[in-house]
Amino acid sequence: MKKTSRSGPTRIRETAPSYPAADACPDCGATMLERRGLLRLPVNGEDVPAPGVRHLRCPRCREVVLRMDQARELRERAFEVYRRKYGLLAAGEIRAVRERHGLTQAQLARLLRLGANTLSRWEAGRNVQTAAMDVLLRLVRDVPGSLDYLRREAR
Repeated sequence: MKKTSRSGPTRIRETAPSYPAADACPDCGATMLERRGLLRLPVNGEDVPAPGVRHLRCPRCREVVLRMDQARELRERAFEVYRRKYGLLAAGEIRAVRERHGLTQAQLARLLRLGANTLSRWEAGRNVQTAAMDVLLRLVRDVPGSLDYLRREAR
């Protein structure tokens, strides 16, 4: 993944969780320092800023390396910013819509014409729904008869 900085593009690398903060930069060999700051992550085709994310940065060449827990933190923050910006349902709210209607993930995914694992990823917070899918989920939640309509159309 790429990050744009003031001095030009900076690559962000993800590494194993045991990568110590004092290890050498994979590009120039300088000692990496742990920092907290703004990183960016593409979400649904948009470059989303995620403030306050922990990461390792090379003071010499500005290479950024993420431990696995830091990569997860980046993804969670970027998704949170994206959801808030567009007013999207949170993962738990999506799960509540499905459970309210007594559906399994596979059943609701089929009705919404989604891939088998897409709904699972939304509910687990590993992906973010598009604005159009969010509207459809809200229709299922808020408009009586919409689920019956989807059932009729799914045949």
